[in-house]
Amino acid sequence: MIKHLGKLPLMGIPDTPLVSTTQKHLPIADVCEDVVLFKDGGAAVVMESTSLNFSLLSEIEQEAVIAAYAALINSLSFTIQIVVRTKRKDISSYMNYLTEASRNLTNPGLVRLLQSYKRFVLESVKKKNVLGKKFYIVIPFSPLELDVARSVLSITKGDKPLPFPKSYVIKKAKVILYPKRDHLIRQSSRLGIKLRQLNTAQLIELYHDIYNPEMPVIKKEEVV
Repeated sequence: MIKHLGKLPLMGIPDTPLVSTTQKHLPIADVCEDVVLFKDGGAAVVMESTSLNFSLLSEIEQEAVIAAYAALINSLSFTIQIVVRTKRKDISSYMNYLTEASRNLTNPGLVRLLQSYKRFVLESVKKKNVLGKKFYIVIPFSPLELDVARSVLSITKGDKPLPFPKSYVIKKAKVILYPKRDHLIRQSSRLGIKLRQLNTAQLIELYHDIYNPEMPVIKKEEVV
């Protein structure tokens, strides 16, 4: 019985290996002129937002922020996506900075104080992960906003990365998205929050980091 089983194909594995690239399965076709282009003809702009420590505000300031936020939400006539990214922070550069700073100190008391602080930071990182948060607002652009007739034709799949010329999509997307971007920047300023549109290099770095996450390495060093 065992001899016969040995002649059967193992778990139905195909004879030829499956070959594909990660890029083929990503929805992004290209990033250029500070705009993200998608394979279905859509596009998007991404803005990074500063943060606001709401708990440190006075009661009157908190009420003003809530009212401004409500006004922002009620003023929206288009879709937005709010993205919050949480990452483990790499403190190795900070520890190197403290090491260099300690070498420049001549006061023995300050040196001992800085070494004690370094031990405190290292012990804190060992007990609990140090996390950092970044906030983004994405304004999408639907392919239906390009041209109704052409969008219907784009439903058929093909080998082309984009169903429309790239220059046409970028030009149309900027006309639609930039007024929405400016509206959000004005409204968010009332909250004490600044929005900054990511440029092409920053967008590539962001999406590469999302699809290729790397665990930060914390260098363990002896503190004397």
